[in-house]
Amino acid sequence: MSETEEILRIAAKGDGVTASGRHVPLTAPGDIVAPDGAVTPGPHRAEPPCRHFGKCGGCQLQQLDEESWTAFVRDRVANAATGQGLEAVHFDLPHLSPPNSRRRATLHVEGKGRSVRIGFREGRSHALVDLAECPVLAPELFALVEPLRGMLRSFARKKLSADIHLTLADQGVDCNVKGFMPEGLAETESLIAFAQKLGVARLTLDDGYGPETHWEPEPVTVMLGGVPVSLPPGSFLQPTREGEAALIADAREWLAGAKTVADLFSGLGTFAFALSDGAKVLAAEAARDAHMACKAAAGAAQANSGRQVFVQHRDLFRNPLLPAELNRFDAVLLDPPRAGAKEQVARLAESTVQRVCYISCNPSSWAKDAATLVAGGYRLEHLRPVGQFRWSTHVELASLFVR
Repeated sequence: MSETEEILRIAAKGDGVTASGRHVPLTAPGDIVAPDGAVTPGPHRAEPPCRHFGKCGGCQLQQLDEESWTAFVRDRVANAATGQGLEAVHFDLPHLSPPNSRRRATLHVEGKGRSVRIGFREGRSHALVDLAECPVLAPELFALVEPLRGMLRSFARKKLSADIHLTLADQGVDCNVKGFMPEGLAETESLIAFAQKLGVARLTLDDGYGPETHWEPEPVTVMLGGVPVSLPPGSFLQPTREGEAALIADAREWLAGAKTVADLFSGLGTFAFALSDGAKVLAAEAARDAHMACKAAAGAAQANSGRQVFVQHRDLFRNPLLPAELNRFDAVLLDPPRAGAKEQVARLAESTVQRVCYISCNPSSWAKDAATLVAGGYRLEHLRPVGQFRWSTHVELASLFVR
């Protein structure tokens, strides 16, 4: 490069991009890049709120101010849509979750003797960043990091490698440790004492054969649509309560008036229970633990309040609902994994369902599925970008298709 250039946009993986196509990490729109690579901060450069930024792989975009991060989230979704020739009638404002709102996370643990580190991996590396702070995690989750570090130090293992899954439930923090098991009664008692002292809602340990509960003073639940649902260890939840509320609000508004709704890839029932206050809902899910939790909660909800959620254990990748089945519903909501829902969407495109609300955690796979729906006669009515993973390149969305 023989002259200075300006950073014009942020690419999908977080690097700033100049007009010539040069990628410069840790830059913001408006930054000026000199021929020698030196960067002069521009008007959209923010002071990263975390001391670990630039090393920790948990965040990629803390150098952006709110305006430019919002634009990044918006543009990721818009570019995915236009890449498939799609244009929404209403491109709604992005929803961005605030700092310190992540209610689930997986932290990694490495230790040797009394040296124990807990944190996230470095970007593009297996090296571990020992967390001293985290402006992303909910305070209830981060409050356990130092006590966990101290407890594991006391065990003085020759070698320690484990993952800690933390989820904020109704009763407090659900802590599932994978790859670690106590050696003897003393360590077991220390673990239980730790959970009791810190007010942990549940402590489970998984040595590769599934989670084994060591502490759970009362059944752990999560409130979904006003219904308490049992929370199996390691279950999927929307990353933030704020993001979940925004997605539910869109689903309720867009599917208002539908009397029968199919919630596909329903998980624990996040959307099924939210929509059941005005409709009969079929909740179809392949993961057995989530299916069973949803089924039990649906039975209790019907007995207590008359809500009608009918739960089906079904692998929608291998056995999607067929057009004849789909045609019984006024509307369909689907929230598939990152790979999308190719087979199920193909059947939807052949159906007469009038409204489809598609929630996605991957704009790229969503865009391919969206193109199939549009080719099948649907119109992309609403599209809303969603940023639940603050300062991350991971972007989600909510959309509505109308036949």
